[in-house]
Amino acid sequence: MFKDGKVWMARNDAGEEICLLPGKANRHGLIAGATGTGKTVTLRVMAEAFSDMGVPVFLADVKGDLAGLMAPGVDSEDMQARIERFGLRENGFSYKGYPVTFWDIYGQNGIQLRTTISEMGPLLLSRIMKLNELQSNILSIVFKIADDNDLLLIDTKDLKAMLNHVNSNHKEYEAQYGKMSPASIAAILRAVVALEIDGGEVFFGEPGLNIYDLLTTEGGKGMINVLDSESLINNGRLYSTFLLWLLSELFEMLPEVGDPEKPKMVFFFDEAHLLFNDAPKSLLEKIEQVVKLVRSKGVGVYFCTQNPKDVPDGVLSQLGNKIQHALHAYTPADRKAVRAAADSFRENPDFDTFDTIMALGTGEAVISFLQEDGTPGIAQKAKVLPPQSRMGAVTEDERSQKIRSAVLYGKYAEPRDPESAYEILERLGIEREEAARRAKEEAEEAKRRAKEETEEAKRKEKEEAAAAKQREKEEREAQREAEKAAAAKKKAAKTVGSTVAGTVGREVGKTVGGTIGGTFGKTLGGNLGASLGRGILNTLFGR
Repeated sequence: MFKDGKVWMARNDAGEEICLLPGKANRHGLIAGATGTGKTVTLRVMAEAFSDMGVPVFLADVKGDLAGLMAPGVDSEDMQARIERFGLRENGFSYKGYPVTFWDIYGQNGIQLRTTISEMGPLLLSRIMKLNELQSNILSIVFKIADDNDLLLIDTKDLKAMLNHVNSNHKEYEAQYGKMSPASIAAILRAVVALEIDGGEVFFGEPGLNIYDLLTTEGGKGMINVLDSESLINNGRLYSTFLLWLLSELFEMLPEVGDPEKPKMVFFFDEAHLLFNDAPKSLLEKIEQVVKLVRSKGVGVYFCTQNPKDVPDGVLSQLGNKIQHALHAYTPADRKAVRAAADSFRENPDFDTFDTIMALGTGEAVISFLQEDGTPGIAQKAKVLPPQSRMGAVTEDERSQKIRSAVLYGKYAEPRDPESAYEILERLGIEREEAARRAKEEAEEAKRRAKEETEEAKRKEKEEAAAAKQREKEEREAQREAEKAAAAKKKAAKTVGSTVAGTVGREVGKTVGGTIGGTFGKTLGGNLGASLGRGILNTLFGR
């Protein structure tokens, strides 16, 4: 209950009010106690007071009973008795509902809550997917390759596409990023598929949650953001890792404010032991760092768990505000845990803290809040105030109406699928296939042209050889014809010469014979004439 500028949480046995100072609320806190001892009611009362203060709240509803924060409480004899016992009526107590926004990473019992693969990061993803150290290192390398190549990892199909791309080209990347075993990449791919089955397909995507949408107020009251976790809690790793991511985002996004008069936001981490179970050293260091530094951003973190031993000492030492409900010691180990819880309080001389913690009834607690000077207050045994909102769950109709009437419903209702690694790599794959197809076609065309050119060259060579052979044949034939013509010419010349010679001889013989006379003259004239005729013809015909 918010009273006089303070968070009034309880009243001790002496009737004194036990209050949390707003200026110390960002110093974090612990709400611990066995099942059924009143942790949920304490968380509810604290959330109501912060909302009345104008401080937004984020909490996980593991059992479904925190949804009642949206509706006014219901009167009863028990409530009237408690109102009377605490003197609440004269202090302005009234039944009332609070501004509530329901969220759900599965999108069923609240506004769809999403984030992207890139925003979650390889360290937290490795924890969700239960990767070993080697696989986690390879996943970090894949993220680095994606960043170096401006490939956005928005949803699980982007991550699968990137893993397949790296696997297909691992030899190309190994020189710069180190060896990546195909077997390890295959194991990561199987883990991604398992994550999709667990809800990763709807959780990872756009539009991703804008952290500032959690820091809203309504009518001067801080918005109480309720994450429906009844189904989510069945996957403890996803539940706790998501809340750690959310806390990390608050740390990354919010500006430094130091120690403000009141927190900018209060974050309740229910079932906190799930955050630390089987967490590797690197993750524990991250948790401790975030818890240590986020208070300077004005964010108060309150871990709710059954036993303080569930929280590592490095984190526990930073929780200045403590509300310890009853613990039971059935074994020596249990007694040791109760002793450790008791020793974490500043001793009160009026009672033994160890015995008191084990004897507390439902709704009772040992409380220590930080004082004005920042030192822990003395442990106080006190009874926690009742809530002003409805105890228990709400109906499906009430929840549905609240979800759909929320201002942010329209912003996150419909998913978006912008161009990211999957689309880019798919396009590059198509382009590579097209380039390979074109290269193949060009190679085949070049081969065809080369074959044609070779065949054409052979044809021309064959034709030229045939033409040369034909020319050679024609030349031989021409030569034979020339020889024949020459022979014929010679023969003709010889025949003509003989005929002419004979005629000339006879004519000369006649003349000579007529002159010389007698038979001797005919003979001599004939022979001499023939010889003279042949000489004349030889001179004329060049023979």
